[in-house]
Amino acid sequence: MGIWPFERMSRAECVAWFVQYEIPCSLRLPIFPMTLQPKQSMAAEIKAAIEAEIESGKLPPGTLLDERTLAERFGVSRTPVREALQQLAVQNLVRIAPRVGVFVSRLSVTQLRETLELLGELEAVAAKLAARRMDDEQRLLLEASMAQCVEASNDNNGKRFAEANAAFHDLIYSGSHNEYLAQQIHGIRRQENLWPIALHQTPAQRQKALQDHQKLADAILHGDEIAAHDAMLQHAPVGTTGFSEFLSTLPASYLENEVGQGGSPSAATSGTKRPRGGGTSEEGDAKPRARRGLSRATAS
Repeated sequence: MGIWPFERMSRAECVAWFVQYEIPCSLRLPIFPMTLQPKQSMAAEIKAAIEAEIESGKLPPGTLLDERTLAERFGVSRTPVREALQQLAVQNLVRIAPRVGVFVSRLSVTQLRETLELLGELEAVAAKLAARRMDDEQRLLLEASMAQCVEASNDNNGKRFAEANAAFHDLIYSGSHNEYLAQQIHGIRRQENLWPIALHQTPAQRQKALQDHQKLADAILHGDEIAAHDAMLQHAPVGTTGFSEFLSTLPASYLENEVGQGGSPSAATSGTKRPRGGGTSEEGDAKPRARRGLSRATAS
């Protein structure tokens, strides 16, 4: 019968089976670790739920994550919530501000530019390697993906074009046959997906992307490594115009404020005033609440 059936059985069912067929105790323990996966911890479950909401946009950058509210929502104490938030902070998905609160992470304009610069360089390397290493099947898939981009653009369907664009890029990453490189790119792309970007919503934007894709696909399919590398760099939104277009798709509230030279605070992309104390707008609102809570605790 083998051990495979136990993968679909609960521990109680496994024990009942052991008793029914008189399986010696010495043979039971080796089976459990191989067939029964440990239940995910509560902190891990909370982390996964919050992470999914951040990536889906339900919790946009700058959102305050209150431990007490989250504990009540998940029906747990604050300990697993705090542990989950600490794990998310390690992934840079949230930022913990001492005595203020926990917030969904933002990026400053400088950090965003640096992130996109790195992404552009990594994607260019992937395109260069794809031109050298992409096999026949992947080349056919790249041509088919290019056709899907054209079809979505002709149908004036921005959502479908964005999906076809993502698939086109994924084929280039896999075509590089460098798994570590692809993982690094996907890690940055994942962070980029936290913001609602609308780069492909207008016909002009889609037409520009199509032209870039065609140059890129032609270079890869002809095995021209240098041309593929250069075409991807030109396609990445890191140039002066490209970066400005990229920023124009983001709400100002999604970007972190920056402190200019001389220590004077300045809003990154909007004319809104930076709250006293150097925090973000949400943090500025949270600080008085923290002080009031501290005062009540001291008074009691």
